[in-house]
Amino acid sequence: MPARLQVEGRRAVLILDAGWLFVLFWQRRGESGAGLSAGAARNLEREESKEVRFVPRKLFLTRGVGINKEKLNSFEMALRNAGIAHLNIVRVSSIFPPGCKIVSPDEGLAALEAGEVTFVVLAEMATNEPGRRIASSIGIAIPADLKMYGYLSEHHEYGQTEKEAADYAEDLAASMLATLLGVPFDLDKDYNERREQYRMGGHIVDSTSITQTAEGASGGVWTTVISAAVLL
Repeated sequence: MPARLQVEGRRAVLILDAGWLFVLFWQRRGESGAGLSAGAARNLEREESKEVRFVPRKLFLTRGVGINKEKLNSFEMALRNAGIAHLNIVRVSSIFPPGCKIVSPDEGLAALEAGEVTFVVLAEMATNEPGRRIASSIGIAIPADLKMYGYLSEHHEYGQTEKEAADYAEDLAASMLATLLGVPFDLDKDYNERREQYRMGGHIVDSTSITQTAEGASGGVWTTVISAAVLL
């Protein structure tokens, strides 16, 4: 179920996929509702009860790494490094909306305010083992038909290089889209071969990813990496 915004009288209810509710109350400036005829009041109520759906039209990709003696604080440091620590992040699942445009982090962050409830597809990985390599990655697969939706994938793993994690995340997203579109693919081929197969078929126009890797810091501290697709 997608996130929904429903207006009911003087109340706005934001219903999230995870079942959370955010409820806002307000009164229109200079309007009390008094003096309206019964018919006008009913029309106003119908108008205010219309459901508004939230479908993102833009997204941006970002990544970060954080180190701290506390695991939670290392996650916060990674969010700061990625430039999104000032947002109230709501994690969502992995659909690339039809017609969505990927913009730069600068353009995306300029559209957001501190404390804003923001929907994010987020991959994270953490370790407190010195020298252990960790990776997080977001992959994106975009269909040729922009009226259709694509896929975002979240991937996190130990031991992978940046390229390995990026290719794996892209492969996840592209494979999900290929199964949706009925595009044949061979799992025994490596991703680069399958990617060319997807593109030559004309069904999947593009795939991309963003990946953050790091090696665990010494001194008994936590190292966290994140990769994120921020929906606008």
